[in-house]
Amino acid sequence: MAHLISQATRTAEARTIRAPAVPAASRLRRLWNRLPALLVAIIILVLWHVQTRESASLAFVIATPEAVWQTFGQLLSNGTLINHLGTTLLEVLLGLLLGVPSALLLGYLIARNRFAERTLAPYVVGFQAVPLVAIAPILITRLGGPGVASVSAVAALIVFFPMLMSTLVGIRGIPPELRELFRALNATRWQTFRRLELPAAAPSLFGGLKISVTLVVVGTVVGEAYGATAGLGYMIFSSRFMYNPAGVMVGVITLTALALLLYECVARLERYVLRWRAPQP
Repeated sequence: MAHLISQATRTAEARTIRAPAVPAASRLRRLWNRLPALLVAIIILVLWHVQTRESASLAFVIATPEAVWQTFGQLLSNGTLINHLGTTLLEVLLGLLLGVPSALLLGYLIARNRFAERTLAPYVVGFQAVPLVAIAPILITRLGGPGVASVSAVAALIVFFPMLMSTLVGIRGIPPELRELFRALNATRWQTFRRLELPAAAPSLFGGLKISVTLVVVGTVVGEAYGATAGLGYMIFSSRFMYNPAGVMVGVITLTALALLLYECVARLERYVLRWRAPQP
């Protein structure tokens, strides 16, 4: 017995000593996986610098990296960029809060109710076919004019359809055998939803959410183009009208960074929530 205890103690100590090496290896692997994307970014930056240096007309439209960096510093130091970013971020979050839950509820209703599908699905698909630029001015006018509320509503519209389709695919992709098993076990509707439908549909839902957090940025910019007095989209369009290509590029790059940040947050949340799944190759 003493021998077994001693052996178990040595094994635990060895695992404790080797434990820090695992996170270090994981960090190196993550850095190595991101290296190709970093190299592509460097190549794009070099090409951008060379092309704008050689062509004065192109530099007038796109601006040089040096001019963009200088404008970025100015807008950041005087607080203009922070104010516009804060407004856009608020509109993005409100758009997600409006669009995602409503799409989840309606998608679940259509997936589980054939009558609701026959009644609502044609209108949902038809409404999605209408260009957002045609709806945005009407929606902004009906919601009281330019402002955070109207822009958030436009952003929610562009988020709605991807989340609704992800919900439909996730709920209808559940094998019928599993549903029969839950019926045989006399599971309630809530138990079926919590124990079967929600876990089974979660991968599809997170896929739709990843699409939504990037599209919501596009919807916000469209809304700000038609009805806003602040925001990154407003900054981009006002800079374009004032022939300030550096300001346009600062807004575009900041929007891109915002979309990437939102996507990374959803990806990390997905890895945490779905940690019970087998690791993907």
